[in-house]
Amino acid sequence: MEETTRVPGRFLRTPEAGRLLGLSGRTLEKHRTCGTGPRYRKLGGRVVYAENELLAWADAGLRLSTSDPAALPKTPPPSHDRPVG
Repeated sequence: MEETTRVPGRFLRTPEAGRLLGLSGRTLEKHRTCGTGPRYRKLGGRVVYAENELLAWADAGLRLSTSDPAALPKTPPPSHDRPVG
C-alpha cells in the first residue's frame, strides 16, 4: 500500500501570516496563546504557518450575516471567583 504525503503548501512566519490575513503579528500571538488561532508548527524554534491552513482558518470565519448563529457571541463560561465573606 502506498502512503500519500499531504503537502501543506508554503510556510509563513508570523509577520507574513499576519499580512496575508490582514492581522498584526501580535494578534496571531494572542490567538496562539488562547488556542483560538490557526494551526501552526514550531520548526527549529520558529513558529510557522502553512498558507493553506491560514486560508482554511479564515474560511471558518465566513458568515452570511450578523444574524448567522455562528456569528453570535458565545455564552461566557461560569465565573470561578471565590465568594466574598
